Amino acid sequence: MDATLLRAETPTDQSAIYAVHTAAFPTDAEARLVNALRAAQRLVISWVAEAEEAGRVVGHVGFSPIMLGEQAVGLGLAPMAVLPTHQRRGIGSQLIRASLQACAQMNVALVVVLGDPHYYQRFGFTRASERGLGNEYGVDAEFMAQALRTEGWPPTPGVVRYAPEFALVE
Repeated sequence: MDATLLRAETPTDQSAIYAVHTAAFPTDAEARLVNALRAAQRLVISWVAEAEEAGRVVGHVGFSPIMLGEQAVGLGLAPMAVLPTHQRRGIGSQLIRASLQACAQMNVALVVVLGDPHYYQRFGFTRASERGLGNEYGVDAEFMAQALRTEGWPPTPGVVRYAPEFALVE
């Protein structure tokens, strides 16, 4: 595992965050999503992983509000990326664990993620449909949730919606 410094993003990190997402994904959609969420002030948590040996940003994770009906119920983890040259070194895991702790400290009730079940289950995520939660993308196994408080699970089933910026970025 690489030695990394995990911290909240600063304004000087924005171009590096864009570069991380552009390098980690086939298109710049996730990078544009981060910028759109930031511009709309919906990037509630935005953390970077900085490689200590180089002092440069090598990973990023963002969280934005999620809704169930008209009620805000928690945060969505998305997007998360690590530079390809630094993947498989535990940086993504460090970012996720630390940012989930930050969510808990902020008293966030529920976190959802759309991703690889085998990867995200290790952080305590389970299939959201088992709790009656659907999503606007029509996926099942890949849509997972985690209650960070005992009362974190919504009392009624429904469709979780991400921030509107997700629909703007393809």
